[in-house]
Amino acid sequence: MDLASIIGLVMCIALVIFAIVSGDAGFSALNNFVDFQSALITIGGAMMAILASNTLPSFLGGIKTIALVFKAPAIDSPAIIAKIIELSNVARKEGLLALEEAAADLDDAFLKKGVLLIVDGTDPDLVRGILETEMVSIEARHKGNIGLWQDIASMGPAWGMIGTLVGLINMLQALDDPSSIGPSMAVALITTLYGSMMANWICTPVASKLKVNNDSEMQVKEIMIEGLLSIQAGENPRVIEEKLKSFLSPAEREGIGEGAEGGEG
Repeated sequence: MDLASIIGLVMCIALVIFAIVSGDAGFSALNNFVDFQSALITIGGAMMAILASNTLPSFLGGIKTIALVFKAPAIDSPAIIAKIIELSNVARKEGLLALEEAAADLDDAFLKKGVLLIVDGTDPDLVRGILETEMVSIEARHKGNIGLWQDIASMGPAWGMIGTLVGLINMLQALDDPSSIGPSMAVALITTLYGSMMANWICTPVASKLKVNNDSEMQVKEIMIEGLLSIQAGENPRVIEEKLKSFLSPAEREGIGEGAEGGEG
């Protein structure tokens, strides 16, 4: 589980609720912020507008990506580099063909695909082209999901304003009853609140976290491509290690390649 996302999203709403109930009215004040019609206009309108601008499969698939925010991404750059160094040592000692057996133990499909390509003797430029094309396709899918959440974040406040206008029109129609003005104005403003909460509590944080996860995954795939091409070129494992370490922060570089062998095989 990704504790940062869970704690952040829970504390956002918890602090808002605490601010509401800490007044004289206590928990009864929460009733002032619940309005079904406002939610219907703001949340329903925003979601249907997004649906209208997407296909049904892409809309449903994009909404489901909210689950990824709560999962700790299985991305470990230092571990990937250590695995590449291990593969480079195998290739240096036993030749590239020996990597075919090592590939059977790889869990990452992208890395495994690259290893099999170089085992098959594929031209280095073609290996890079194939892997980079797959990487671009993966990133495009990720950006589509990120864009969907960004679109919802922009639609939320817009539909909140639509709801506010509806409420104000209804209020103006009943100006002959002064006692209804206050409650009607409050309901009109709730839609703006719902739109702002929708955008800033959920949609923007989700889009930002998906972008962070995408950037991390793309970096790992770049490390894999550079490492595999270095192995194919017959570079010394020590050289490969130093090259790939340049992708990492100083703290992440600790302990990588302690078992690497850089001698002439």
